Amino acid sequence: MLDRLLALKEGDTFLVADPWGDLRGGADGLFDRDSRILSRLVLLVGHDRPSRLSSAVSDDNVFFTCHATNRPLPPMGGRSAPGGVIHVERRRFLWDRRLYERVRLTNHGVDPIVAPLSFEYGADFRDIFEVRGTRRERRGRTRPPVADGGRVQFGYEGLDTVERQTWLSFSEPPAALSTERADFRIRLSRGEQFDLFMEAGVEGGETPGRDRWRVAALQARLAMRAKRRRGATVRGAHSPRFNQWLDQSRADVALLTTDLPTGPYPYAGVPWFSTPFGRDGIITAWQMLWLDPSLARGVLTYLAARQADETSTFQDSAPGKIMHETRQGEMSALKEVPFGLYYGGVDTTCLFVALAGAYARRTGDLAFIRKIWPNLLAAAGWMTDHGDSNGDGLIDYARAEDTGLSNQGWKDSEDSIFHADGAYPKGPIALLEVQAYAYSAWRALADLSALLGEGSPAAWSDRAERLRALVEDRFWMEDRGFYAIAVDGEGAPCRVLGSNAGHLLFSGLPSAERAGRVTERLLSGRFRTGWGLRTLASRQPRFNPMSYHNGSVWPHDTALGVAGMAHYGERDAVALMLGELYASAAHFEMRLPELFCGFNRQTGEPPIPYPVACMPQAWAAGSVFLMLQASLGLSIDALARTIRIDRPCLPAGLDRLTVAGLAVGETRLDLIFQRVGSRVAVWPRHQGGPALQLDVAD
Repeated sequence: MLDRLLALKEGDTFLVADPWGDLRGGADGLFDRDSRILSRLVLLVGHDRPSRLSSAVSDDNVFFTCHATNRPLPPMGGRSAPGGVIHVERRRFLWDRRLYERVRLTNHGVDPIVAPLSFEYGADFRDIFEVRGTRRERRGRTRPPVADGGRVQFGYEGLDTVERQTWLSFSEPPAALSTERADFRIRLSRGEQFDLFMEAGVEGGETPGRDRWRVAALQARLAMRAKRRRGATVRGAHSPRFNQWLDQSRADVALLTTDLPTGPYPYAGVPWFSTPFGRDGIITAWQMLWLDPSLARGVLTYLAARQADETSTFQDSAPGKIMHETRQGEMSALKEVPFGLYYGGVDTTCLFVALAGAYARRTGDLAFIRKIWPNLLAAAGWMTDHGDSNGDGLIDYARAEDTGLSNQGWKDSEDSIFHADGAYPKGPIALLEVQAYAYSAWRALADLSALLGEGSPAAWSDRAERLRALVEDRFWMEDRGFYAIAVDGEGAPCRVLGSNAGHLLFSGLPSAERAGRVTERLLSGRFRTGWGLRTLASRQPRFNPMSYHNGSVWPHDTALGVAGMAHYGERDAVALMLGELYASAAHFEMRLPELFCGFNRQTGEPPIPYPVACMPQAWAAGSVFLMLQASLGLSIDALARTIRIDRPCLPAGLDRLTVAGLAVGETRLDLIFQRVGSRVAVWPRHQGGPALQLDVAD
C-alpha cells in the first residue's frame, strides 16, 4: 500500500501523487476539468529525492503531508551535511482550481547548513483519456514555456481552440530558474526553520506567501467541514476503529461531492472518474439517503437538467434518457470520444425514477417531485418507447456505434456478460439488475402519481407486475435456484451465477421463496470470500478473482445485495457481512477501494488489492451506510411521519450505536441502538419539531 497514489480533490480539480508528493508523468498529475495541467513536479534536496519517513492525507481529506529527511548533501561553501539532519515537511492542499504547497525545512544538525533545494516541473496538457492510454493522431500546439522572476508559465492551444495555461510560482526568487527547474539555496542556522511556498494553477495570481496559504487553507477546511456535517451522523460507542471507518467513509463522500449550481453531486472516483456519472451518483445518493437526502435532491436536479431530448447514435441518446457520464476535456469537446455528454448506460434512466420515489418517501418533498415530474414522465417514455428495443417487455441495450460502451450495465467490461459456455451473447441484451431497477421505477411512478394526483397509478402498478412476472419466467433457473444474469437478443438466458441477483433482491421483485434460495446461494462459499461477495461465483466460465468484473469484490455491489437480503427479513447475515467489509476496510487504511480481488480470506493474510482501483470511490465509501441501515432494519416514511425499525442487529463487537441529528421534515431526533442480551433495543431522543411515530418490531 505504500506505493499507491494519494489523492486530493476540490471541485473539478484533483491531484494524484506518489507518497513523496511527486508527480512523475505516469498516471499521476494535477488535473483541471479533465486536462492534466501539471505532469511533473519533483522535489530534490541535493541531487536526490529526500528519504521519506511518512506520508498521508489528513482525516478530513484536505491536506497531504509528507515527512522526509535529507540524504548526505554535497559541500556547499563548507563542510558537507550528513544525512538525517534536515527535516523536510511537504504540505499541500487544493482550493479554487489551485494547488498550494509549503515546503518547510528545519535544521536539526549541530552546524549551519546550506541546503540545495530544487523543483523539477512540466505540463503536458494531456486529456485524461490520453493519460488513461487512448492514442491520438493529432494534438494541439504546446506554447514555449516562459520563466520570469519567481514563476513559470506553460501554455497549450488545443485542437478545440481552447487556450489552457498553467502558472507555477514561488514565494522566494530561485537562485536559478529555467522552464524545467527551479534551484534554491536555503541557509539554515542550527535549529532554524524555513518555509518556501509554491502555487500552481490555471491563473497567475499573486506571489505565494504565508498569508495566502493560511487564508486559502482555512477556506478549504471550512468548506470540507460543511460538507461532512450535512445530514445525520452515526457513531459506535467504545469502537474507535469502527468509528474511524465511518469517519473516513463520510470524509470520502464529502471529498468527492462537488457543490454544483444544481446542488451537491458525488463524483464517481479519483483519478479516472472524477466527474458526474449518472449511475454512480444515483447509487451513492441512495446509500446516503436515510442520513442526508440533500445529496439525492442534488443528483436528481442535475440529471433532470441533462436529460436527453434527441436521438444520437454517437452519444447513445434518445428522448427521455438520463445521462451516463459527462466530461470537459479536449477529446470530448472534439468528439474523439463520446463522453462529453454520454447516455450509454441502460440502467441510469430506471434508477433516476426509482431514486425519485425513494427520495419522496424519505423526505415528503412533493413540491420538488412535482417540479421534476415532466422529467420522470419523459424517463418513463424512454423506458417504454426506446428501452425495450425488441418489444419483449424487458429493458435492453445494444451500443449504436463502436465508440460507445459494448456493455452498458454497471459491469461494463467487454467480457462481463456471457453464456454458460463462455460465449458472448448477441444483442440486444436485457440485464437482470436493470429489470430490477425498472420494476422499482414503475412502482415509484405508481406511488408518485397517486401522491400528486397525476395520471393513473393503477397503470404504473400494472407495468410493474407484468415485469415481475416476466422476470420470474424468463430469468429464473429452477435447477440452479438462481437467476440468470441476462437474456440475449434471441431470448436465451445467460445461465451464469452472478451478483446481479443481489440487486434484484434490493428491488423486492422476487417471491419470498426464491429470494431465500438466492440469499442462501449468495452467502455460500462460491460467492462469499470472507471479505465480501464476489461479482461472479467461483467455477463459472470466465471466473477470475483478479478480473475487473468477473470474480472481484466491489463493496457497493456487496452492499446492494446485502440490503436486498434485509428486504426479505434477513438480519444476522447482514450484520455478519457488514463485519466482513469492516475487516476489509481495516486492511485498506479504513478506506474501501473501488474493488479488490476476490480470493478467499486466509488466516493472518489481508485482502489482495486490485492494482488500478480508484481510491476513493464514492459508492464504495457509501457502502457502509447502506449496510448499516440494512442491519438496523431502519426505514423512514416522511409522508406517514413514521420511522420503522424491524428486528435491528449490530455487527459483532459493536454493542451500542447512535444515529444523531436524524431529520424527518421539521423533526430532529437521535436514535440509540443498544445490545441487550440476544436482542438489540432502540431508544429515541427527541430534539425538536412535531412528534414522529416510532414503529419498532423486535
